[in-house]
This record gives sequence, structure tokens and C-alpha cells, in this order.
Amino acid sequence: MDFMKWLNSLGDLLYEVMSWLVFYPVTLARTILHPIATMNYADRELRDAEDEQFSDTLNPPLFLILSLLLTQAIDSVLGGNTNPIIASSRGLAALIDDDTTLLMLRLILFSMFPLMMATRLLRARRERLTREHLKAPFYAQCYACAPFALFLGIGVSLGHAELPAARTGGAMLAGICIVAYLGVQARWFGHHLQQGLGRGLLNAVAGFVQATVLSIAIGLMFVNG
Repeated sequence: MDFMKWLNSLGDLLYEVMSWLVFYPVTLARTILHPIATMNYADRELRDAEDEQFSDTLNPPLFLILSLLLTQAIDSVLGGNTNPIIASSRGLAALIDDDTTLLMLRLILFSMFPLMMATRLLRARRERLTREHLKAPFYAQCYACAPFALFLGIGVSLGHAELPAARTGGAMLAGICIVAYLGVQARWFGHHLQQGLGRGLLNAVAGFVQATVLSIAIGLMFVNG
């Protein structure tokens, strides 16, 4: 009986993982083509019963995790060599000794962006900073952050390539990602705070700078040991 339960659980896991092959590109396309609508969709889905949420897309945190996993896979192909953080054994870098722990570090660094943007929205609305209030904007921000993290990671990986053209293309891709991400954030803040794009952009830049500073500070703890 226990063996049958194990087989059924394995079957459910297999279906879940294989469904990612369908719903990951669907979710990616929606976040790229209709970023604000997809972020608003996350808000609506959280009001549904738990077993009915995100039935036609990946849920936002999982989407971000898979995007970072894909970024890491592409980096290993384009970069070729072992990541210097994994290779290092100095200080906190000793904790990052395989691809799994490196993925966790990437997730912590990029999760700073949804966290800072969501927190900034609550403060601008003068809402209490609680787990319940933070969840909806954080989930929405995970949708925005996933394609940003994916294409920014690809751009950085291209910068490691030997070909000058690849490095130039990588720098251009990274720059486009940052501009596009800030544009989406400006619209998102403008929509939720009922303000113009100018003030929305100021909020977006402020949140981006906060998240970037925190991510760099954490990253340096591992790089410099």
C-alpha cells in the first residue's frame, strides 16, 4: 500500500515537472508581452482558493526560480569554467560548493528586487508592513523579475565569451533588460499609486537602487570571503 502511494506521488511529481515545459514559455511570453496585466493577474489569483490559483501559468516564485535555473544552465554552457564562487573556499564562499547552493545564492540576490519594490509600494500607500499585505505585491514582482533575471543573466554570460561581438551583444542585452525592467516598474507604481510615469519612474529607480545595493553587498560577502 505504501509502495502504491509512493508511485502515485511520483506520478504527480512527474506530471508537475513535465507541465513546466508547457507553462514556463506560456508564462514567459505573458510577462514579456503584457507585464502589467500579468502582475495584476497575480493579485487576482491570490484571492482564489489555494488549489485554484495560477491554474494556467506557473506561480510567480516558481517562475522566478526556474528562470534563475535556466540562467545558471546557460551560464555554465557559455562560461565554460566552474563559477569562481564555487571554486573559492575562502570565507562565506565555502558555503557555495555546488550548483544547488549557487542557485540558492542567485535566488537570494534577485529576490531583493521583488522584495524592495513590494516594500516600497506598501510604504507609499502607508499600509502596515505585514506578511499578508506584502505577499500580493511580492508575487506580482516575481513575475516582473523573472524575465529581467533571465535575460540579464544571459547578457552577463555573453560577456564572458571570447568573441568581441558576443561581449558587445551581452552588454546591449543587459542594458535593454535594465531599461525595460525600470519601464515596467514605472508603469506598475504609477498604476497602483495613481501617479504619473515620472513619479512612478522615481519610485522604480529608488527601489532598483536599494535592491542593487543590497544584492551587491551580499554578493561581495561571498566573492571577497
